[in-house]
Amino acid sequence: MRVIFLKDVKGKGKKGEIKNVADGYANNFLLKNGLAEEATTSSVSALKGQQKAEDKKAAEELQVAQDLKALLEKEETAITIPAKAGEDNRLFGSITSKQVAEHLNKQHKVKLDKRKINLPNPIRSLGYTRMEVRLHPEVTATLTVHIVAE
Repeated sequence: MRVIFLKDVKGKGKKGEIKNVADGYANNFLLKNGLAEEATTSSVSALKGQQKAEDKKAAEELQVAQDLKALLEKEETAITIPAKAGEDNRLFGSITSKQVAEHLNKQHKVKLDKRKINLPNPIRSLGYTRMEVRLHPEVTATLTVHIVAE
């Protein structure tokens, strides 16, 4: 029997796949537990339409990420963060990815999740710092942050 998997089934198939399985297995396990549905012409065409919609949405998300990358990498988009500093341009405390995201939102009206900013160690000195921002699995931008003394 041909079935369309509605959920991942270990060792049998992934969500959205169409496969032939034994009739008893399909009727007694897959269909009964809602893990798959029978692959009729209407259900196959509905699956294809759904996959096209998902592909279109993924392409739109990629385009938005590329546009945001272009914005973030402009020189005038560099973020300026004032911080208290002592001798030798060392900060009292440090600048974290959360503060970078907040200042990006305040200065350029760009909301960005702090977890997308790749900052392995907090910033502890004045000056310019470049960091990677993961906007999409395929798109990574470089953001410039300028730390100035208050």
